[in-house]
Amino acid sequence: MTALSPSQDPAAVPDALPARPRLLPSGPLARLLRPVRGHLMTCALLSALGAAAGVVPYLAVAEIARLALGDGGASAAGSGSGSGSGSADTIRLWAWTGTAGACLRLVLVLASSRVGHYADAEILHRLRVRMVHHLGVVPLGWFRASGSGLVKRRMTNDLEEMHQVIAHALGEVIGAATAITVGLGYLLLVDWRMALVTAGVLAGMAVAYRVAMRSMTEHVNRLLAAERRISAAAVEYADGIAVVKAYGTGGRVLERFDEGVCEHTAAMRAWVRQTRYSSAASRLLAAEMTVLAVVMAAGLAFVRADLMTMADLLPFLVVGVGLPTSITPAIQGAQGVRKGRAAAAGIEDLLARPPLPRPDRPLTPQGHRVELDRVTFSYDGVTHALEDISTVLEPGTVTAVVGPSGAGKSTLAGLLPRFHDVTSGTIQLGGADIRALDTTTLLSSMALVFQDVVLLHDTVRENIRLGRPGAGEEEVRKAAEAAHVHDVIEALPQGYDTVLDSGGAGLSGGERQRLTIARCILSGAPVVVLDEATASLDPDSETAVQRALAELAAGRTVLVIAHRLRTIRRADQILVLDGGRLAERGTHTDLLAHDGLYARMWHAQQNGAPA
Repeated sequence: MTALSPSQDPAAVPDALPARPRLLPSGPLARLLRPVRGHLMTCALLSALGAAAGVVPYLAVAEIARLALGDGGASAAGSGSGSGSGSADTIRLWAWTGTAGACLRLVLVLASSRVGHYADAEILHRLRVRMVHHLGVVPLGWFRASGSGLVKRRMTNDLEEMHQVIAHALGEVIGAATAITVGLGYLLLVDWRMALVTAGVLAGMAVAYRVAMRSMTEHVNRLLAAERRISAAAVEYADGIAVVKAYGTGGRVLERFDEGVCEHTAAMRAWVRQTRYSSAASRLLAAEMTVLAVVMAAGLAFVRADLMTMADLLPFLVVGVGLPTSITPAIQGAQGVRKGRAAAAGIEDLLARPPLPRPDRPLTPQGHRVELDRVTFSYDGVTHALEDISTVLEPGTVTAVVGPSGAGKSTLAGLLPRFHDVTSGTIQLGGADIRALDTTTLLSSMALVFQDVVLLHDTVRENIRLGRPGAGEEEVRKAAEAAHVHDVIEALPQGYDTVLDSGGAGLSGGERQRLTIARCILSGAPVVVLDEATASLDPDSETAVQRALAELAAGRTVLVIAHRLRTIRRADQILVLDGGRLAERGTHTDLLAHDGLYARMWHAQQNGAPA
């Protein structure tokens, strides 16, 4: 294959394609590869020498054929044996030279491959370590906003494209360029006129290829956008298959999937329509039979005109016809560099994400009193998700946060563990601004329980032990008992040794939630943040989880984000948010007597109407 045609799969190209690949590019790729530049230069040198050695056998065959054809007439005429002996010695010399070139090529290619793969392993290890360390310091809210798909793409797809550049594309481009240069140089020495004819065919192929690829970036990016729509619709369809089946196949989900497929088909059709002639021309000119036909026709014309001999035509039939085979890896390598540059840009963009600011001299919190002082926060810098929130969470008390959807409840809960930093105002823990605390100190002070349960592919014991990795067997068991999940664990096939997955290995939603509560109890964190922990549970599961939460909250500073108001009636204080502002504050009794937003929400839930 000599040119990337629309029939190739463009999905391997990450995000967007740069317009013009370069062998030694400036920009993200060059910066990321700087630590192994020496190895890459060695790999390139070995590839060049190996390619040059690989041409030698063809040169030897061509020279042996020239000698044989040139001496044939002399032998028939009965020329002296001295000349024949000299010719035989020369033929043997070329035969040994060709054999040595082939053997040397194998050695050099193997050495180049080893150096390239060593550089590949070294730089990919460094990049993985850098990305993992960097992901550990970026704001936790960034993960929620970006999703796991972006991280997966950077850690897998983009690194695979980098692998192709380092271990394969670089050697392919250097080797192909060297083989073409050596081959054309040899043909120029044989006959410069025929060399120009051969080079003209290759030049025509290059022009046709450039024409075919002139709009590649536009078309591939359009295809990628369509594929992202198809992928998103497919995931949405799979996740909501019960709803789709319940309401038939004519829903909006399938419409979006169909629209993505139609867009992909239209983009592919447009690319094929625009490049069908130039792509076909580049393939035709790169075919060995095309080069053979042109070389044979031009060569025979030169022979008839006594401009060259048949012996001089043979190298062009042996070496010249084989040059297109070097063009193919050169083009594929250039495409690999193009993809690698796009992948490097994506990786560098991830590494450029600003980390969570760390204090030069971290403070130590004195106690576990949480105070919010005129806290304002905005996701986009324009619209305030929270505005001028002030309150105090005393140790040993429960503070509940309620309000309509979009009021800013989960945003407020995410500010305490610094998923995001406040836009203005301060949040203090134990008298110290949380921005002045070491991240490890802050997070170890908080136990977080969310509606979405996260379980690792590990044993039940290790899932609980995440709360405190050094905890002993008895401590894990006591935490499970406090969370009212010990009996559930004992009923599993291997008890605490049962291996779970993200789905919980058959555990119900309430049982999975209690498992995470056991993890929080084991951590011993003095501040507890509960974000809609029982919102999606059935009444029986909710009761069990509420008992576990009572154990978790005992003696701690607790912030509860609640949707079901009956679960927070006994809270020490209730904050009612509306449109990002603190609309009401008080106990359940006080707020009902106030007859404001909280009272309306309470009566709506009691009467079965949506809150």
